[in-house]
Amino acid sequence: MAKMAKTQFASVDDYIAAQPDPVRAILKTVRRAIRKGMPRAEEVISYQIPTYKLNGRAVLYFAGWKNHYSIYPAKEPLVAKFQKELTAFEITKGTIKFPLDQPVPVKLIEGIAKFRAKMEEEG
Repeated sequence: MAKMAKTQFASVDDYIAAQPDPVRAILKTVRRAIRKGMPRAEEVISYQIPTYKLNGRAVLYFAGWKNHYSIYPAKEPLVAKFQKELTAFEITKGTIKFPLDQPVPVKLIEGIAKFRAKMEEEG
C-alpha cells in the first residue's frame, strides 16, 4: 500500500477504482451504507481517503487496506452507543477495523453514519 499514498484521487470513484478487485466491491457496499445513513453529506477526498462532510466539516471517513477496511473517527460516544455491535471488531486509536473476509455489516455502518450526522447537527 505504500504506493497508494503517492496517488492523488480526484473522487471517491477514483479511490474505489484504484483498489484491488475483491476490496472494490466491499468498499462500494460501505459507501452505499454511509450515503444511506448520511444522505445530505458532501462526498470528498481528504487525506487521500473518502470523506463525508456536513456543514463543511468532515464527520466520517473510510479507507481500504490489505486485510481490512476502516471507518474513522471512532470517538468515545460512538463506541459507547454501538458497544454491543462492535465487540467483534478491532477498535484502535479512533479507528474501527472491519476484516475483509467477513460480510459488510451494512446496518451497523449505516447506523454509525446516522449517529455521526446527528452528533454533528447537535454540535
